[in-house]
Amino acid sequence: MPARRIYLLSRRTYSAETIAVAFAKTSRSPMPFDQIAAELNAADSARFHEKWVVGYGHASVAEHAVLHLALENVSRVAVEAIESNRLASYTEKSTRYQKWDADAFVTPPELEGHPLRARYERTVRRLFAAYRASLEPLRETLRQDFPPRKGEDEAAWDRRVRSRYADAARFLLPAASLANVGMTANARVLENALRKWLSHPLAEVRQIGEEVKRIAQAETPTLVKYARRQEYLVQTRKRLARRAAARLEAGSPASCSVRLVEADPQAENRVLAAALYRFSALSFAQALAQVEAMSPTARASLAEDLLGGLGRHDVPLRELEHATYTFDLVMDQGAYAEFKRHRMMTQTPQRLTASLGYAVPRRIAVAGLETEYRAAMEAAAETWAALADWNPEVAQYVVPNGFYRRVLATFNLREAFHFCRLRAAANAHFSIRWIARRVHEEILRVHPLLGRYLRLLESESAASIQSDYFA
Repeated sequence: MPARRIYLLSRRTYSAETIAVAFAKTSRSPMPFDQIAAELNAADSARFHEKWVVGYGHASVAEHAVLHLALENVSRVAVEAIESNRLASYTEKSTRYQKWDADAFVTPPELEGHPLRARYERTVRRLFAAYRASLEPLRETLRQDFPPRKGEDEAAWDRRVRSRYADAARFLLPAASLANVGMTANARVLENALRKWLSHPLAEVRQIGEEVKRIAQAETPTLVKYARRQEYLVQTRKRLARRAAARLEAGSPASCSVRLVEADPQAENRVLAAALYRFSALSFAQALAQVEAMSPTARASLAEDLLGGLGRHDVPLRELEHATYTFDLVMDQGAYAEFKRHRMMTQTPQRLTASLGYAVPRRIAVAGLETEYRAAMEAAAETWAALADWNPEVAQYVVPNGFYRRVLATFNLREAFHFCRLRAAANAHFSIRWIARRVHEEILRVHPLLGRYLRLLESESAASIQSDYFA
C-alpha cells in the first residue's frame, strides 16, 4: 500500500496557473501532483487553460489558482462593489480603530469639470471637519465611565477606549472616505468579479476593474484575460432602474427597523426531519411524517439532541440550512458596512440615499455636539439631493454613515446563528448589535423550538441598545 503523502504545492516554486493545471490533471493522470507540476512550464499551463477552461468551459480548474490583492485608497462606495463576491475573502480598514485625515476621501471622476464638484468637496470637507472636531470631546466623555487603570498611560488608555468614541464619530464619515481592502480570491471568482466591476455604473469601480485585471494577468495570464464588460449587466440595470423610477415615492425619515417578511411555518419540522433523514435510511417524507406525529415534548427532545450540545464556538449541523428567512431591514450605513460582510446570504441593498433620515448617537448629544452634527448631516442631505437630480449613483459618495438604508436579506438558520452570535457580541458596534438582536427576536417569535438555542448575552436587548446608544 503506497504511503500517505500530504504536502504543499508552494507558490514559491510554481505559478498559480501551473498549480491549477497540476490539480486538474490528476483526474486523468496517475502521477503524483508534484511530478505533474515539475513537467509543466508557463506555456504548457497557458495551452491547457485555453483548451479546457476557456474552450470547454471547465471553469472549476481556475479555482485552484488563488490571488491575494491589496487595494488601497478606494472609496467606501467602491468597497461595496469590491466585496460583493460571495466566495472571496476580505479584510477592510476599520472605522472603529483608526482615525481619518481631513483629505482621506475620493472625488468621483464623474465630477471632473462639473459645476457641482466644488459643492461636493465643500460638503465632504465639512463632514470631515465635524468628524475630526468630535473625536476629542467624545473621548473625554469616556473618562468617567472608563477611567484610566492604575499604571495605564494616556496612549494605552486611548487604545482601550478608542472604538467607543470612534463608534459615535464614524456616523459623520461619508461614503467617499478612503479605505484599504485585502482580497483573496481564486481566478474563477476574480474573473466574475472583474465582469461586474467593468460593467459598473461608477467610473471609479470600472477603473479599479481595469487595474485589477492588468495586475492579475501578470499572475494568471490566461484565466482572467477574457473578463470584459457585460452588456447584460449594463442594460438590465438600466431597464430595471427606468421601471423603478416610475414607481418611486418620496423618501420619509425612518429609523432602524427589522421586518420579517417570510418564514416557513413548518421550517422547524423540516429541520428536525432533515436531521433524522441524515442518520437513518428513511425517505424525507417518512422522516417528516415521524416528526409531525411527535408530541411537543418529543420534538423538544429531538431539538435538544440536535442543538443542546452546541458550544460557544461550535458551528451547528448543516441541516439548519433547511429553514430560511427573508428580512426587510433598515439600518444606518455604518451598520450595513458590517452587515455586507456576511456573504453566505442573499442581500439586495438599495442605493445609498439621504432621503430616509439619519441616526443620532447618544454620545454625540452627551458631548454637546448634536447641533453641529445635525447641521453637517443636513448639509450632506442637501448636497446629496442636488447630486441625485443629476446622477443618483454619484450622489452616494456624499452620504454619511449615519443615514439609513434599506436592504432585503434572505438567509438560513445556520447563517442566522453565525450572524447573531457574532454581531450581538459585546465588542460589536451598537448599530449592528441592535440589528442582530432584532433578527434574533423575530426568529425566536416564529421558531421558538430551535431559536431558543441561539443563546445571546442577556445583559442587553434591542430595546436597551436603542435607549442606551441613540438620542
